[in-house]
Amino acid sequence: MTAMTTHGESRLRSALWLPLFDELADPRVVARLAADAEEAGWDGCFVWDQLCWRAPVRAVADPWITVAAMATATQRLRIGPMVTPLPRRRPAKVARETATLDRLSDGRLILGVGIGGDGFGAELSKTGEQLDDRQRGRMLDESLAVLATAWSGEPVHHRGEHYTVDDIEFLPRPVQRPGVPVWAAGFPGNAKPIRRAARLDGFFPANLKHPDQLAEVVATITDLRSGETRPYDVAIGLPLDADPSPYAAAGATWWLPEFDPGVPLDTVRGVLRDGPASPGGE
Repeated sequence: MTAMTTHGESRLRSALWLPLFDELADPRVVARLAADAEEAGWDGCFVWDQLCWRAPVRAVADPWITVAAMATATQRLRIGPMVTPLPRRRPAKVARETATLDRLSDGRLILGVGIGGDGFGAELSKTGEQLDDRQRGRMLDESLAVLATAWSGEPVHHRGEHYTVDDIEFLPRPVQRPGVPVWAAGFPGNAKPIRRAARLDGFFPANLKHPDQLAEVVATITDLRSGETRPYDVAIGLPLDADPSPYAAAGATWWLPEFDPGVPLDTVRGVLRDGPASPGGE
């Protein structure tokens, strides 16, 4: 993984970021897109994790099965859910899924996480999940603690506010050490998600309006990570017509062109053929 830098010192990596709706709700189609992206020089292919979406979207694919299909269709591409709303998933199950996917992909999985929301598909309220943002934040932190221990190969002894995992070993471990890289999503002006992200391996800011806004976030994370030597990433989603270069100069290490829900397959293929960002984000 590339280290977080400022002023565009490191090559900006590029990844497709696919909403698994309608024409993209077939894992075979997405696996083929991932293989084509790898051949075209892209660095990653990430997928949305949604149970449902508002009309006119109807068809929705499972992200974990889709990522498994992508893993078997590619050799180099970084893959993973971006982001999974971890509070609506059982951490023990996610521990098994992520370790297995990381081994299936020979260590190419990245786990994007967030607290999720109910605004677009009402997927939390329709399935009886926790609606309080602060509660879901605590659930997210608790799940991350379970995952970190599970990926270590040591027995997990966890009795928390929301989850219990009593003396289970999650073997085999992921290929990556000390575990699967985790990128946390959050709004740039919200301090707690930024502090959470600084403890992990990357930050995926939502609703960026300007490169200066990103530069402020990068400076804050850099301060919070003072003395930390682990590589770090900052991934940004931008509209298709946006220039990623100023964001690379502000500290972004990954660029993800944004597709609308229900995007036609031909539109995705067009962006794929246009290719990744040029070296240095220029």
